[in-house]
Formats: sequence, structure tokens, C-alpha cells
Amino acid sequence: MGPVKIVHYINQFFGGIGGEEKADVELLVHAKPVGPAIGLQKALGERGEVVATLVCGDNYVNLNMETARAQIIEAVVRFQPQVFVAGPAFNAGRYGFACGEICKAVAEQLGIPAVTGMYPENPGVAVYKSAPKVWILPTSDLAGSMVKVLPKLAAFALKLGQGMPIGQAAEEGYIPTGRRQLEHAATPGAERAIDMLLAKLHGEPFVTEIPAERLEKVPAPPALSKLQEARLVVITTSGMVPRGNPDEFKMFNATQWRKYSLPEHGVLRPEEWEFIHGGFNTAFAQANPNVVFPLDALRQFAGQRFKELYSEFYSITGVGTSLTMAQRAGEQIAASMHDDQVDAALLVAT
Repeated sequence: MGPVKIVHYINQFFGGIGGEEKADVELLVHAKPVGPAIGLQKALGERGEVVATLVCGDNYVNLNMETARAQIIEAVVRFQPQVFVAGPAFNAGRYGFACGEICKAVAEQLGIPAVTGMYPENPGVAVYKSAPKVWILPTSDLAGSMVKVLPKLAAFALKLGQGMPIGQAAEEGYIPTGRRQLEHAATPGAERAIDMLLAKLHGEPFVTEIPAERLEKVPAPPALSKLQEARLVVITTSGMVPRGNPDEFKMFNATQWRKYSLPEHGVLRPEEWEFIHGGFNTAFAQANPNVVFPLDALRQFAGQRFKELYSEFYSITGVGTSLTMAQRAGEQIAASMHDDQVDAALLVAT
């Protein structure tokens, strides 16, 4: 057999086109390795060949999914690869969704196995980890680990391209898919279960064969009976902070939240506020903060649709924030709201 032929998909940033200002760029097809695909090719060596790199903006894919998906499928067909590789997306949500959706489409429509890489808490993992013939390798949350991830993607892609069987997640290093596969075992299931029980009772290590994912159930709060009598507070994930960023908010992977006072005048002024956020183009918000935080409209509704707008608001940067941090921030914000005797919170869109 010759080298395994691979098509690699990356977004506009890793394709060297630009950042958020280029997130709407349409599909570009390069019949050679570009960006991370160069590192992937190096890791593949002579055993694999990146025959094409597909570059597309995150916004374009997510906002024009059907069109982008069809264009990418057409490009993949043109190069006839044995394996499709996407990303890695690390903890970038839109990029993760794009990688997952395109891998799923390639696997479903063309029957070509696909592999990508994401941080386990990337929202794309939960959506696409169970897609047939799609595997997601775990990464760190930051792109700085690219040099460590590409060799793993290369090794996995070669295994797929060579038609080798893919073992269990613990053996192969991919994020568990939730799919079950029948295997022959020398010991009957009842005996294995008893062995695990005895190990547990004696405090010895053991590994269950069917791990159960336990997600916290959060009951919905009761509906407000009279919105017109409610005291409303605003929560924003836009990372809106006073000009100068006095609390040193991070653009990515937030580690804190803050409560700030609203200005006494009716609108938010750009000379007083800025946005610390690495997940969307903040240019329009910087020019007019009311686009993201509609204080002008809320003050018009105060006394009509609801009774009162609380004089302070909560802010956090909502991109790449870990589930642990988000849960902690939510609990702390809820406690603060309770102390401030507010009746409801409005989570405004970023």
C-alpha cells in the first residue's frame, strides 16, 4: 500500500487568513499542507500524505451550515482521501462545532473515517462524540499544545487509513464515544462483576466496563407570577468591564466574575466600557456597548414590563470557561442575587 491520503480541515485563524475579522471567509481549497497540516504531514512521514487543506471561517460554517457542508463534501470527493482530519479545535466552541459537523458529514455521506481533536469540555464533544466513524482525541484547552496533539492525530489517522481495528477509548486515547461493541472475554460477565465488587469492597482499584455519566439535574425555578412587580438584574457573558479592565479579565478561559454599577445616565458610553472577549468580534460592541448590553432599551421598559432594573450587573467572559468555573460562578452569582433581593436575572446575548 502507498501512503495514506488525508484531507485536513482548519479554520481561518490556523489557515493564516486572520482572526475574528475573517471569520466569515468562505471555503478555500489548497492542494497542499497549510498551517497545522504542515505539522501533521511532518508527523505522518512517508506513511501518509496530506493531499489537501480545506480552510473556512468559523462564522461561515456555523451560519451557512448546509452550504458549507456541501462545498466541503464536494472538495473531499475531489481528492479521494482515505481519512479526514479536522482541527484540532482545542476549546474554541464554534471551531469545535464546525470540526464535529464536517467530520460527521464526511463519515455519513462518504463513508470516510474522520478524526479531530478537542478539549473535553468543548461543547462540540458532547454533540459529536457518538457520531459513527468519528473519533475525538482529547487536547488541552490552549492551542499552545498543538505540537503535542498533531503526532497523536497523525498516528490515529494512519491507523484508520490502514484499516486497523480501533480498540477501546482507554487503549487508543480517544474520548469515549458511548458506543458499545461486542467483545469475547475469557471470563463470564457475572464473574467479572463479582471480581469488581470484591475489589471495591476491599478498597482495591478496578475499572468498570460500563461507566455511567452522572449529570447534575438542575430544576427550573418557578415562573414569575407578576413580571411587572419584579426587580431585574442583568448578567452578561460578554466580558464587559470598566475601561482599563481594572480587574484584569482574561479574553479566554475565565477565572473570575465581577459585579459592576450601572451608570446613572441612560446609556452605556464607549469611553467608559470595554469588552474582554476572545470569542467574537468586539469592534461593534466597543463602538456602542448597548449593542451587546441593551441598557437603553431596558431603562425604557423599567416601570412598564418590569418594576425595576437593579443598579448593578454581573459580568464574566463566556468563551472557553470550564464547567467547573462556570458552576462555581453561577452559584456565587446566585447567592449574591439572593442577598441583593432581586427577583429575576436577564442573561443578555453576546
